Amino acid sequence: MKTSRYLALAIAGILLLPLFSNAQIIVPDSTSKWRKKMIFNLNVNQAAFSSNWKGGGINSIGLNTNFDYKADYKDDKQSWDNEIGFTYGFVKNSGQGFRKTLDRFFVDTKYGRALTKKWDVFSSFNFASQFYKGYKYSEDGDAALISDFLAPAFVTVALGFEYHPVEYFKVRISPLAPRLTLLRNNNGRFDAVDSIAPYGVEVGQDTRFEWLAFQLTADFDKDIAKNLNLKFKYLMFANYETLEGKTIDHRLDVMLNAKVNRFITVSMGGILLYDYDQDDEVQLSQAFNIGFSYSIQNYVDK
Repeated sequence: MKTSRYLALAIAGILLLPLFSNAQIIVPDSTSKWRKKMIFNLNVNQAAFSSNWKGGGINSIGLNTNFDYKADYKDDKQSWDNEIGFTYGFVKNSGQGFRKTLDRFFVDTKYGRALTKKWDVFSSFNFASQFYKGYKYSEDGDAALISDFLAPAFVTVALGFEYHPVEYFKVRISPLAPRLTLLRNNNGRFDAVDSIAPYGVEVGQDTRFEWLAFQLTADFDKDIAKNLNLKFKYLMFANYETLEGKTIDHRLDVMLNAKVNRFITVSMGGILLYDYDQDDEVQLSQAFNIGFSYSIQNYVDK
């Protein structure tokens, strides 16, 4: 019965394929001062075996989804850039139940005013968290809670300067970037992270304020070859009050997308994260996906 259900899901995915046949829609609007772009990705993987299959294996189904929306406004010397992103993925293996593989959502908005052709002064607001509970699994299958909705969540307000020498690359330098770390229901339930101050928030407290801090971000998004796009985001955060090499946070997100045809893409990427409040070693995440991609925008890429 379970095998039939998995096969039905796979067939349904194939039948939905024509819906993505127009995978990229460009509707130019030269009269608008807004540049808008929406991207949606869906990747599915599935395996099923009959009860008498002698080759070995386990029934499983997995799903990764990603949604990203950008709306940028430009009028003379003023600019307003907005981005919202959702990423979620899970895998369900027979006998192990449901386990998430990806989980993140963020909002970023920035107002800038041009100083020169390549430099702006800006202020920004950024929020990042996850949707659902996350667990650390031991070899014997035990699960320990390590994250939850708004636990942690990070809110950063930044003031500084942005350098944008070309359209596909920009750097934000923020000498003043206060950050709030929110850890909902921090009552000892995150002992698997730290029994005293998980994510830098003392047990019994739900918030941590870092008023005096520095932040630097860099964004790169460019087609480096035909049907091949490279995108990376780098973030560095340093608290002036606890400033030393080991307490500076670093996060690097890298994604390489290859367009196979008009509705199928292959992507490979990873995340490198160092946050002393979470772990004193570098954390790594890697993913490889093949699936559907759909985008719509109101401008033509240069």
